[in-house]
Amino acid sequence: MLDIELLKRICECPGAPGFENKIRNLVIEEIKNYVDEYRIDALGNLIAIIKGKDASKKLACPAHIDEISFIVTHIDEDGFVRFHTLGGFDPKTLTAQRVIIHGKKDIIGVMGSKPIHVMTPEERNKAPQIKEYFIDTGMKKEKVCQYIEIGDPITRERELIQMGDCINSKSIDNRISVFILIEALKKLKSQSIPYDFYALFTVQEEVGLRGATAVASSVNPDFVINLDTTLAFDLPGASGQEVCTKLGNGTAIKVLDGMTICDQRMVRYLKTMAQTHKIPYQMEILPAGGTDTAGLQRYSKGGSIAGGISIPTRYLHQVIEMCDKNDVAHSIELLVESIKGMSDFDMNW
Repeated sequence: MLDIELLKRICECPGAPGFENKIRNLVIEEIKNYVDEYRIDALGNLIAIIKGKDASKKLACPAHIDEISFIVTHIDEDGFVRFHTLGGFDPKTLTAQRVIIHGKKDIIGVMGSKPIHVMTPEERNKAPQIKEYFIDTGMKKEKVCQYIEIGDPITRERELIQMGDCINSKSIDNRISVFILIEALKKLKSQSIPYDFYALFTVQEEVGLRGATAVASSVNPDFVINLDTTLAFDLPGASGQEVCTKLGNGTAIKVLDGMTICDQRMVRYLKTMAQTHKIPYQMEILPAGGTDTAGLQRYSKGGSIAGGISIPTRYLHQVIEMCDKNDVAHSIELLVESIKGMSDFDMNW
């Protein structure tokens, strides 16, 4: 059984890139009794450690805590708020969606754009652009400026719900991985593990893997198992090669994404662990997009042996995202068994 109440708090907590304070504090409260030590680095990464039997090697597991968001850039004379994106959005999904501007107090706003009634035929047929949107708070400029200023972060306003076998919420990318890593720490605390385990709750992934790049050189892990979502295009109209992964078919073992070719030894190890423990899995080849796998693989001194456990997710980088509860449970199981079994890792090419 998944702790849906905890997952709900994690997903609904705001954490724009560079503004991860609230979600980081939530994570600390959840893990502080399950790790041997933790610290926060200068960039804001949370580094939590469980000591293993052999301190000569380190296994790191990053899960980024930031979410795709916006930042206030201008307030016009009528009180409408303009913004810049923090991370990649699909613009067509923003129309008439509620957001939260995190100023002196949280202010609800609505994403507005030109009404269809007054669009030209050419405007109706073209894809919307981010620059065409504004945020309507329902207040005049004088009142808006009492609470909001340039530089305030903006996040999506959506609650987590359950739909059949699935979880539907904002920020599944990557809060589902944050949840998985927290649950793994809870399961590992009472068990003996071979190597020191570093749970890395990284920042600013959505704007270029910045947290992972910074933390790689300070931790310098020998092994990396990254946690992140991946594309599930198992939808009407998708051709076979576009699907990537399917909801309900198990956790996904990363082979490559747009920034990483995973170490073949780590891919082999994760497959062996899944097969040994009878954990349903599928292979992930994501042709575009990058994850913290790349940051840890490249920027550790001399590189690291890196791979990833990915959670199949529909509607990535839209207003809501969706994953399967069984895939989440299998991801937790594969991560825990892989951490426990690292002494059996085959270093041979």
